Amino acid sequence: MKDLHKRFDIFITILIFCLMIPAERMEILSIMENQTLSFRHLLRMSNAPAAEMAFPKDKVGIVYLDEEFFKEYGSFPLRREDVGTMVEALRKAGAAVVMVDMLMDFPSSYKEDPIIAEKLTNAGGNIMVSMLALKKGALQGINYPTPVIKDATITAYSNHTKTGSMLNRLRVYPEAAAKLNEWPASVKAISLLLGQNPSIIPGELTIGPYLVKLDQFNDFNIDFPNYSLDPARPFLHRDPEVGIYGMELLGLDLEDEDALEELRYRVEGKIIFLGDTSEVSHDIFDTIVGEVYGVEIMADEVATILKGSPLVAADYTQETAQLLLFMVFLIGAHFIPHPVLRYLAAFGLLAGYVAIATYAYIHWNLVLSMSYTLAAGLLGFLLINVYLFIEERKQKAFITGAFGQYLSPAVIAALVEDPTKLSLGGERRVMTAYFSDVAGFSTISESLTPEELVALLNEYLTVMCSTISNYDGTVDKFEGDAIIAFWGAPLEQPDHAIRCCHATIEMQKQMVEMRKMLKEQGRPLLKVRMGVNTGPMVVGNMGSMSRMDYTMMGDSVNLAARLEGANKFYKNYSMISEFTYAEAKDAIDVRELDRITVVGKDLPITVYDLLDKKGMTTGAKADVVAQYLKGLEKYKKMEFAAAKAEFEKALAIDPNDGPSSVYVERCQKFLLSPPPQDWDGVFRLTEKG
Repeated sequence: MKDLHKRFDIFITILIFCLMIPAERMEILSIMENQTLSFRHLLRMSNAPAAEMAFPKDKVGIVYLDEEFFKEYGSFPLRREDVGTMVEALRKAGAAVVMVDMLMDFPSSYKEDPIIAEKLTNAGGNIMVSMLALKKGALQGINYPTPVIKDATITAYSNHTKTGSMLNRLRVYPEAAAKLNEWPASVKAISLLLGQNPSIIPGELTIGPYLVKLDQFNDFNIDFPNYSLDPARPFLHRDPEVGIYGMELLGLDLEDEDALEELRYRVEGKIIFLGDTSEVSHDIFDTIVGEVYGVEIMADEVATILKGSPLVAADYTQETAQLLLFMVFLIGAHFIPHPVLRYLAAFGLLAGYVAIATYAYIHWNLVLSMSYTLAAGLLGFLLINVYLFIEERKQKAFITGAFGQYLSPAVIAALVEDPTKLSLGGERRVMTAYFSDVAGFSTISESLTPEELVALLNEYLTVMCSTISNYDGTVDKFEGDAIIAFWGAPLEQPDHAIRCCHATIEMQKQMVEMRKMLKEQGRPLLKVRMGVNTGPMVVGNMGSMSRMDYTMMGDSVNLAARLEGANKFYKNYSMISEFTYAEAKDAIDVRELDRITVVGKDLPITVYDLLDKKGMTTGAKADVVAQYLKGLEKYKKMEFAAAKAEFEKALAIDPNDGPSSVYVERCQKFLLSPPPQDWDGVFRLTEKG
């Protein structure tokens, strides 16, 4: 704590959180925020009380014009005269308000404007949409229907302002209301239904008994009802209790009381929206619940207002308080000395905030911004832990310094024979890379004195490097307990993949013997994860003229590193890629582990558990592998119950078989939540391990 003033990482973290306060007000991360809202709203639809999430079918209906309608109608678009006919039919059947979602701001080519105007005048109680002309959010004017139509009806604007890439809120423009008495279509529809004019003050919209809380942009959140949870009817207008097929109105005889009575049952006393839901109209928007037609969004807005607009955005004070409180807890968590507990506390804080924000959204109707807090939290977490990592590496530098320049005798001999290899640069060739790391080494190191740790490392590295050298490999470098090596350079080795695999097998056998010795001595046991990959790499002397390292680099090298870490997800210790297997398959025993993508890569690869030299896998291990492969075959066919049974049989032979236990858990998850039918079987790693 006495050196707190030197902790630049903490000061930068505080700065990041402080910058997130105005960023949240300006909604800079709205695209990310939409994803969190989508996640929360889907949970809200399935977990909030059903009555609260239901659509008011007794108060709102939709007349839809889809592809089938226009095919039957015989032309596109709908003639204005027929729009008037539909409005007349709806009003005569008792619809309280008819809202026509069609902008008619240019004269009809068929000179129908007087005809529709007469029908609208006769019908009364209807609204035609207008469109606000906006420039950078400022009102420039309004595109009204043609004067003939405007004089025969009420107008209201249908503008929908996207937040990020989605349309999730309704924006009310006070200037349009004050100067032109123009309101959003859904607001005007409720106003007409109640016979009461809306009013707006900063932060509040009032329509009769309904009070709607507005955010800093004069928006309110649409509380999408749960109709979209029905996969058979993903669109609101497809609900037979809500939707009315447009052709039913055009073919209706208004003098036929029986036909009119049937329509009256469906529309009487309701707000009815008339809109286009055909693909050619392109009147469909991305929302937090998926794609929703524009006319349905208006209906959802009405439904939201009628149930009291429950979703309320957190205000400036609430957002600032939660950001700063989260920051204090995050920084405090990093003063926990034990690294595992420190990480658990930090991740628990992140998970806890997600849970609280989600619960608040579902049960308290409070919309807390999530992405800003999480983004600041993750950046702060990474920054602080990079600082701590650097400090910890400085303390252990004396361990790694002793091994940094280690090269195999073959490399030294090649350099003596050809001194030009000391020049900067490298060459591209196909090689095999090897990465290893001691599982849980940080925990082990904390339990030993520096002297004990150095002694243990020396013993371990001596055994490993001796085996690498015996198989003519080159140790690239040490990174603490990690070993990086390669085969295929500087000398040509056509069988580099086989040499590396055999060395890996031998090192694992050496570790079995070493653990027996360590156990007898009461010292920590070392278990080593190893990753192997074959492919094109750049190898050579790289650095400055005063200091060079003979090393390798390239995507194939990175993949070997990822495979070493990927062992963790399979409780495994030796993993090779399909590329290494192709080169060495005639000299090794393996079992297929999975088809995966590693962090930073999109192309899937098949990975294998390296067992032994060819034909050397016998006894119980061979029985486990045979049983495991039966389970894997059924798993690939998506027969998860049968696969689980086979993997459990493998565990009955060897309860410590990591891959089998992993697949038992995975099969259980898939039985509870099956993958899609077009599942490609690829397991996508989201961590490096």
